[in-house]
Amino acid sequence: MKYAFVASLGALSMLWPIAVAAEEGEVLPSGDSILWTPEQQVIGFRAIEKIKPVHVVRRGTNVHPLPKAAHQISPRWISRGQAMDVDRYMRERRTSGVIVLRDGEVVLERYGLGRKETDGWISMSVAKSVTSTLIGAAIKDGYIKSLDAPVSDYIHELKASAYEVVSIRQLLTMSSGVKWNEDYVDRNSDVNLHYNAISESGVNPIVSYMRRLPRADEPGTKFVYNTGETDLVGLLLTRAVGKSMAEYLSEKIWRPYGMESDAVWQVDPSGQEYGGCCISATLRDYARIGQFILDGGEAGGVQVLPPGWVQDATSVHMKFAPNAAGKTHNGRRIGYGYFWWIYDNGYAGSGIFGQNIFVYPKDKVVIAINSAWPKPTDSEYSEARDAFAEASRAAAVAER
Repeated sequence: MKYAFVASLGALSMLWPIAVAAEEGEVLPSGDSILWTPEQQVIGFRAIEKIKPVHVVRRGTNVHPLPKAAHQISPRWISRGQAMDVDRYMRERRTSGVIVLRDGEVVLERYGLGRKETDGWISMSVAKSVTSTLIGAAIKDGYIKSLDAPVSDYIHELKASAYEVVSIRQLLTMSSGVKWNEDYVDRNSDVNLHYNAISESGVNPIVSYMRRLPRADEPGTKFVYNTGETDLVGLLLTRAVGKSMAEYLSEKIWRPYGMESDAVWQVDPSGQEYGGCCISATLRDYARIGQFILDGGEAGGVQVLPPGWVQDATSVHMKFAPNAAGKTHNGRRIGYGYFWWIYDNGYAGSGIFGQNIFVYPKDKVVIAINSAWPKPTDSEYSEARDAFAEASRAAAVAER
C-alpha cells in the first residue's frame, strides 16, 4: 500500500492510503478538488474513494429493479436560440451521466466522459438532501424529538455561541442568521476555511470553526446558503442515533430500498461524514434516491420517514423573491425546503459542478444528472441544465 498526503474539499490535508491510479494509465489527482483541471475532474470525480478518506455505505442482497421502458425518449428543445438534443447537451455541458425514470421505469439513460454505468460519481451537495432525509428517519425512530429543539442540545460545544438558540429546523432551512460566505473560488471564504479549522482537544474541527462565527440576522428570517451548517446537521445526526451516517444510511435506505452498489461517504479528520457533501454512488442509485423520496420514504415495505415528512421537507420554507423577469437569484427555483431546492413543479437536490436529482411528484418523474462543469457554479450552465431537465420531464410525460 502506498501513502500520499491528499486534501479534502478545501485545503485540508491528512495522511490516507491511495491507489496509484484509478485505471490503467490514469493518475489520480490530489489537492483541493475545487482546483482540479477538467481532465483531473473526470478521473477524480469517479474515483473519490481512492483519493479521500471515506466510510462505505453497504448495499443489501436485493436490488430495487429499474426496468427499461418499452419506449425511450429523445427530448429536443431550444436553449438560447440553439436546437438541442441529449447528445449535444452532454457534450457541451460535460455530463458524465443522465437517467430519467417515469413511473419507476428507465426512459432515458446515457453516459459520457468515459464513465461506465458501474462507476460512482461524487454527489457534492446532493448529499445535503440525503442528510435531511436521515434526520426524518431519526425522528421516525425516536432519536430526535422535535425539529424545534436547539442544535446545542445535541452539539453541546455550540453553547455560548451564535448557534446556541438556533433550532434544527433553522439549520435545515439555511436560516440560522449566522454570518457566512459560501464563495467557492475565494480561498478565504468560510466554506473553504471551515475545512481547515485547527482542532481543539475533544472538539470536532468543523464545530471548532463554526462556533466562532458572529450573528448577522435573527434566526429564521433570512436564507443564506451555508455548507458548514449542513456539516453540523450531520454531526448532530451521528450523535443522536449513535451510529455513523454511512451506517445509518445503509440501515435505513441503502439496504432496504435495494440500492445496486455500495456507496462511499467522505469523512473529516475526526472520521465524521460531511453532512453537506461528498457521497459517491452510481447514476442508477442516485435515481433510486429520488424514487425513494417520490415513493414517500418507504423501503422494503417499511415506512422509513414520518407521515407527511416528504411533503414538509419539499415545501417552500424560505421563499425567494422573483426579479422583474420573473426569476429568482436562484434561476427557476422558487424557494428552499429541508436541504431541497424547490421548483414550481418539483424539487431537487443539487451540487456544484453539475450534480442533481430532480423529482416531479405529479408527473412521477425522476431525473439524475452527474457532470464535471468547468466552474463550481455557472449561471449559463445552470440555465442549460434546467432546460434539459424540463425538456426531459416533458418528453417523459408526453410518452405516457
